[in-house]
Amino acid sequence: MDPATTVDTPKPKRNLKPIWIALAFAVMIVIVLLPTPDDLPVMGQRALAILAFAVILWVTEAVSYPVSAAMIIGLVALLIGFAPDMANPDTLVGTKGALKMALGGFSNSAVALVAAALFLAAAMQATNLHKRVALYILSKVGVKTGAIVFGAILVSIILAFFVPSATARAGAVVPILLGMVAAFGLQPNSRLGALLVITAVQSVSIWNVGIKTGAAQNMVALGFMEEEFGVSVAWSSWFLYAAPWSIIMSFVLYFVMIKLIKPETHVVEGGKELIEGQLKELGPMKPSEIRLIVVSLALLFLWATEEKLHPLDTTTVTLVAIAILLLPKIGVFDWKTVERLIPWGTIIVFAVGIALGTILLDTNGAQWLSNKVFGAMGLENMPLLATIALLSAFNILIHLGFASATSLSSALIPIFIALTTTIAIDANSVGFVLIQQFVISFGFLLPVSAPQNMLAYGTGAFTVKDFLKSGIPLTVIGYLLILLFSVTYWKWIGLL
Repeated sequence: MDPATTVDTPKPKRNLKPIWIALAFAVMIVIVLLPTPDDLPVMGQRALAILAFAVILWVTEAVSYPVSAAMIIGLVALLIGFAPDMANPDTLVGTKGALKMALGGFSNSAVALVAAALFLAAAMQATNLHKRVALYILSKVGVKTGAIVFGAILVSIILAFFVPSATARAGAVVPILLGMVAAFGLQPNSRLGALLVITAVQSVSIWNVGIKTGAAQNMVALGFMEEEFGVSVAWSSWFLYAAPWSIIMSFVLYFVMIKLIKPETHVVEGGKELIEGQLKELGPMKPSEIRLIVVSLALLFLWATEEKLHPLDTTTVTLVAIAILLLPKIGVFDWKTVERLIPWGTIIVFAVGIALGTILLDTNGAQWLSNKVFGAMGLENMPLLATIALLSAFNILIHLGFASATSLSSALIPIFIALTTTIAIDANSVGFVLIQQFVISFGFLLPVSAPQNMLAYGTGAFTVKDFLKSGIPLTVIGYLLILLFSVTYWKWIGLL
């Protein structure tokens, strides 16, 4: 055959997952076999070995998150089970005792809240109420591209109050926006498509910070904080702390997107008709939607008045609401629908992540690691603002390797909690850790930084370069705003 006519066939991409799994086991074994430092219990050393194993799997996604959770349970049972008991070094912990520790996360109220949040998001999907809300808002903002960008942000804000799933919120609004782009005769990967879709998902990330029930990683952090500090953060308190940051960032997002991504048109002709057509397709509001609205508004009222008008906590009222939504005649969906719509593996991942973090704290592994890593940075001699600045920058950089803010929260929040005990922080420990949790929700830089980003990236509406173009200024401004709030607003209201 003539070499000039031959066609180079692309080489199949090499599957590196087995290598990453082998590396995770190798790193874990090396840490276990290292001499145990005098100031670290054997249980703590083995907990750190399991953490290293988990982080490698989470960063590389060598296995799915639920599979990694199952592996972590087995490793805790074996490695911790055959370690000397901290209380009585002459005896082993035993696999039964270690397994109880590995499964301890399932009894944490934060996991129950995550599960309830997934049920609530499923109820929205089953009734299409979140789609109706999004369509209604977009039908009112007008057809100019600036107005639609504003509408996309507004939809994300309103849905954040009622849909405790970032992915579900993005899943509601992104297809509608792409429909408007198609109605104008443009491809999804047009400038207009990139502008609208990136705006929607960046707004989702911003409001993951602003609302306690907006993102599951918030529940993970609160689970650790309630366990270690013995205090809970009410829904209204979280809103008071974080919503002003999210409101300012929403305005920043609007101007960043309008300035950086120039669409092909300034008026989306046919967009209004398309949205009104989709609203007509949904038909009149169904009784199930009306019932869901009533329950959701009641739930929002009870969340907002927690510890003020009643003694009920966020988890309890959410679980009661889910029970009502599952009732025959009164509810909005049945168990078969629930089984189909809920990612059950996610609940296992949350529970195991909380269990691993708790084990790190209980075995002094988190305290030892915090002391070695942050002690080397000289944080104990730094003023509070410098400490927050350094930790927040560290947090943002580490997030580049994590596709899940939940996993990042599971790995870092126990270390930040331990840091409050290993260095003298002249601030409220709860507030100090909470600020780092806000930064953990920074998913602005890369499509792989958050599940909702990946959902949007999968539509082909934008490139990584497009996302970075908006993500860099949002990250820098968000970071500077964290520092500004740390020396002003959060001090004034007593968070720090």
